[in-house]
Formats: sequence, C-alpha cells, structure tokens
Amino acid sequence: MVQRRADARVAVVTGAARGVGEATARRLARRGLQVALLGRELQALRQVAGSLPTQACCIEVDITDEAALQGAARSIQARLGPASVVVANAGIAAAGPFAASESALFNRVIDVNLIGSANTARAFLPQLVETGGYYLQIASTAAFGSAPLMSAYCASKAGVESFAQALRTELQPEGVDVGIAYLHWTGTDMIGDLDNHPVLRALRTHQPGPARRVHSPDQVADWLMHGINRRATSIYAPPWLRLIQPLRPVLPLIVSRVARRSLATLPTAELNSTTGVLGAGGRADWEAQRPAPPTPPVTPPQC
Repeated sequence: MVQRRADARVAVVTGAARGVGEATARRLARRGLQVALLGRELQALRQVAGSLPTQACCIEVDITDEAALQGAARSIQARLGPASVVVANAGIAAAGPFAASESALFNRVIDVNLIGSANTARAFLPQLVETGGYYLQIASTAAFGSAPLMSAYCASKAGVESFAQALRTELQPEGVDVGIAYLHWTGTDMIGDLDNHPVLRALRTHQPGPARRVHSPDQVADWLMHGINRRATSIYAPPWLRLIQPLRPVLPLIVSRVARRSLATLPTAELNSTTGVLGAGGRADWEAQRPAPPTPPVTPPQC
C-alpha cells in the first residue's frame, strides 16, 4: 500500500509536465490517488491533469521559491487533502566543460535539483507526518560516478542522495518512509538528441551494452510505481542497477578512465558548441530564470 492511513489518497509530483513525472502521475491516478501536478509549464500541466481518471490539480511553481512552494502545499491540502505520497522528480541538466559553462547555469542546476528537492520536502513534510506517508527522491546513476562535462548535474544528484539518506533516518520515528530512485538512461526530452549530442554520445559510447539501453518514461514509471507501492528504500531503474551498489567505491575511477578515452577524440570546439541546458523542460526553466544581459554603462555627459 502507498499509504498507512486509509483516507490518505493524495499524491504530489513535481516536474509533472512531461517525461517521468507525467508518466508517474498517470500511474498514481490509475491506482486511485488524486494527484497534484507541480511544474513550470502550466499549459502542459493542465493537459496532463485533464487526461487523468481521478481528480487532479495543477500548480505552476518554481520549486526553488520556498515561499511559493509552501503556498502550493497549503493550496493542495485545502483542495485535495494532505499528501500521502510526494515524488520529488523536478530536475534539470546542463552539459559541457565546467570552464566554458555559465556560472549562473551551474548554480541553477544545483538550485533546482538539490535546493528545490529540500524545499519540496520541507513544504510537504507536515502532511506526510499526518498521513504516515512516503517521500520519493528521484536521483540518478550520476550519483554513482561523477561524469566529466556533467559536473553540476552529478554534484546535485549526489547531493540529493545524501540529503534523502539523512532525511530517512530523521523521519523514521515519525512514520514517514523515504525512498531514493536511481534512474539511468531514460528517454525524456533531456536526452532527446542523444546520438547527435557529442557530450551525451561520448559518455554513453563505451558503456557495456545493457548500460547503454535507453528506457522509456513509461517503463521507468512502472518501476517507480512498484517501489512506491512497497514504500521501498531504494528503487533502481532498471532493476539490475542494484548489482552496481557494491562497486561504488571504484566507480569514480572507472568512469574517469572510460570518459578520458571517450572524450579524447572530441575537438574542444565541438564540446564548447554544445555547452548548455538539456531538454525542453530545462530550457523552459532556464529561460524563465536566465539573468538579463547587463545594461551597457552610460557615458556621463561632458561638462
């Protein structure tokens, strides 16, 4: 069961406008839960909400805005009831050499993926304590071995893993379970141009056959839903990833060695030309937050 209290039937999914978030929201609704969809693209959220078989609400919110997220949590509780499942799925990614990346974009990836997840937990924890609920943090195999050219994304996913592990121990006495989902290559728009993007292609080229496979958001959502139903501590998508856990102490060395070999063939100009945010969802967030260009200095009039 996804909840302990019989009348706790509300799920919250961040980043629900597309991809894994959308697919997971659909499965939660099919199970009979009312679903609150959070994200940056209101029209897309409305389309998802309108297609669900149960009552749903959608709220356009920036999860890095703690006050706005707290307001969204209050609104959801008033309209649907307290949340019994929260899926912290919202995230963005940027690719390219660290030195060639905008500092604002690096910071934004950390803010959305790590600080936004902490804000999500803080906003909904009172409701989860009330319902004896389940909080699922979406992480990534990027937390296993940091890949070059994805420094912000890897740092943020390692951060949310550690955050969720600490949160799990703190909330156990409250009756709230915390799970971490480790996603590998997933066919969202974040990697929609996988074969043509030199950074993503290089990172994937020398991985073993099973590790190169791209799984659909629907398949990943099925794995997530199975874990949600069991209130699982860890969810692996695909499931064979659990076999990698004992190797984690040596994975950074392996990833570094393989990556150096992969990237040695790529010209610097090609790498720099594709530096930036990945996917439509990430671009929507970045364009909404992108700092305005500096105003040119005004030359004071001559006396």
